Amino acid sequence: MPSGDACGVIFDVDGVLRWGSLGRQLGRIRALRTTSLRDRRSMLAMPRLVRALSADLGGAPVVYVTAFSKVMARPITTVLGRDGYPPGTLVTVGRSCVPRWVVGGSRVRKLARIEQLADRMPSAQWVLLGDDGGHDPQVFFDFARRRPDRVAVIGFRQVFDLDRSKVELSSLARGVSAAVVGAPNGEELLPRVRSALGIGQPREGSVGDWFLSELERGNGATRLRAWTEGNKVRPLVHGCAYYDAVARKLAAAGDGDSVHFVGWRGDADELLAEGGPTVVEALAGAANRGARVCGLLWHAHTGVVGSQAGPNRKLALAVNAAGGEVLLDQRVLPFGCHHQKMVVVRHAARPEDDVAFLGGIDLDHGSRDNAVHRGDRQSVGANPVYGPNPAYHDVQLELQGPAVRDAEETFRERWQNPAAVSRLPWHVIPDRIHGLPRSGSPLPPASPAPPVTGTCAVQLLRTYPRRRPRYPYAPRGERSIALAYTKALGRAEQLIYVEDQYLWSFDVARIFAAALQRSTRLHLIAVVPRRPDNENQFYNDSAMLGHSEAVAMVREAGGERVQVLDVENLQGLPVYVHSKLCIVDDVWAAVGSDNFNTRSWTHDSELTAAVLDSERDRRAPTDPGRLGDGARRFARELRLTLMREHLDLDEDDDLLDPVRAADTVRKSAAELDAWHDGGCRGPRPAGRMRSHSVGQGGKLPARHRWLTAPIYRSFLDPDGRPLDMRLRRTY
Repeated sequence: MPSGDACGVIFDVDGVLRWGSLGRQLGRIRALRTTSLRDRRSMLAMPRLVRALSADLGGAPVVYVTAFSKVMARPITTVLGRDGYPPGTLVTVGRSCVPRWVVGGSRVRKLARIEQLADRMPSAQWVLLGDDGGHDPQVFFDFARRRPDRVAVIGFRQVFDLDRSKVELSSLARGVSAAVVGAPNGEELLPRVRSALGIGQPREGSVGDWFLSELERGNGATRLRAWTEGNKVRPLVHGCAYYDAVARKLAAAGDGDSVHFVGWRGDADELLAEGGPTVVEALAGAANRGARVCGLLWHAHTGVVGSQAGPNRKLALAVNAAGGEVLLDQRVLPFGCHHQKMVVVRHAARPEDDVAFLGGIDLDHGSRDNAVHRGDRQSVGANPVYGPNPAYHDVQLELQGPAVRDAEETFRERWQNPAAVSRLPWHVIPDRIHGLPRSGSPLPPASPAPPVTGTCAVQLLRTYPRRRPRYPYAPRGERSIALAYTKALGRAEQLIYVEDQYLWSFDVARIFAAALQRSTRLHLIAVVPRRPDNENQFYNDSAMLGHSEAVAMVREAGGERVQVLDVENLQGLPVYVHSKLCIVDDVWAAVGSDNFNTRSWTHDSELTAAVLDSERDRRAPTDPGRLGDGARRFARELRLTLMREHLDLDEDDDLLDPVRAADTVRKSAAELDAWHDGGCRGPRPAGRMRSHSVGQGGKLPARHRWLTAPIYRSFLDPDGRPLDMRLRRTY
């Protein structure tokens, strides 16, 4: 920690603003096209870097320096606040409306203003932050040479292209006594600055150290609270467990109660239990008993593009005929979809029984499977590698307590959107022919939040793109899922456990790669499907291209600490991993509808619940992350449940410690791989996880790649961020 009476942070913001010199903008465009596995450059965690350092230094003042003139002070301050930077003093050095910043000027003026600031605060030491793409190194080093006792540390975000010689900071820094550190993003830069200051990660993190604040969510238009506490959360592993639970809750709904649901696909005849009821029988039954049943299903284009177009209309018509009200909703970006999956049941006279289900499971064909993984006999078509009844592995959450009110609010925001559910003629005409409603009727006022019933804090996270007409509840879009992962992975120290349907996208992989680079003792275990669930070879080539690029990036960052695996049942058929979840150091857990790709984090509507249990798990190790957070009951039990299934284990002895768990997974997968490679002779080893092959390591033959890569990035994994966010690689 620096000595002296006061400390402060000076941040040159020209490198993070939407606007910038021609050189900076050209550099961003070049970076946008870069696909190097080591390219972790981004704005990732820069707002958190500044907030954290200010807090670490006892609420130190923050000064933002820019080459823009005073006339731009208000819009710059607004943008910084919107991006999540803490309040501070903005110092502008431009003198006229003819902006010298266009050609990268203002070095002398910035230095002069920083020296003036130092004169006004003669006892303060400063942390200087900027990037190496402009004049920041010269300005900071000149100041450090002139005032060596006034600089605690100099930190640079590295923005130079990887295929170009980097600025030799060591030569520029001759005569500078202060520590100089650099990293390609804020996530990796923060611990290096902290180390230079002689401080570390905050210990015993509060809920606010793991969850996003209202400001950090980046969407001031939503009525959702930052998070709620006192919830009971139960994981429902596999469709059988979820369908049984939702069937019982729907059967108990009656007069005065409400049932609200959203989905990507719904099949009216899907059985919720072996002997019934079907989905439509359960929903229609609730409506017939007097419950208000309202639903929003994605309005897919056609059976060619989305096979759920017919099933969703059929389910909507059947529920509406029973007195419910279901809309087919296409208020999305072109080639986008509504992917949220949720059912909320509220009781007029029994608020303690209110419940919300959300996660990765729709009420559709193919999802009703269990831990044996024989598949759903009502399965839909898939890649033949999965067999005639593909086995599905998935997870849903059952929420009780105050979080149910926020889940209902997510439904209400979408339901009350005044925009037309679709303006496409091939939607409007069939809807009118079939008599489907084109807008939702008014909802009664929402009931108060259910009473406290458990020990879990829950934060609901969403993705909404920025579109026109704007979402009233997210006029600039919402990317809180991506932002939440960025923040939570910033505290990861020992183990990130992931299950995901895709694990695509460079921009998502960068967040995991940054965490692996930051903590050299951090392990990543990712469980994914063996192949996409699609018979189309062109689709599969495109999907595997993005998947292999992402996997290669995290492996390059973490080496042997990264394990990517797929799962098979005891008959040797692969299991399709459809779950979307992440567990960090047995503390923070997130389960939802979002996949780890650009589409889910920026383009489609998604819904995820992050859970932080206040109840500690006292089994050793009691503090896996070694930051004082301890091991939390919900997160640890969820991880152990999933790993016991995948490894065919009855005991937790080899799984509690993160490093030992990683070794156990590695050994089990190696034994099963060797058994298969040896022709399956002898007894089959225990366990179901195998090492995951990703084909060509991100490369396809040239005859395929020239078409496959653009199609993949435009249609399979499109980016819903505004252009300025894409250029700055931020959410």
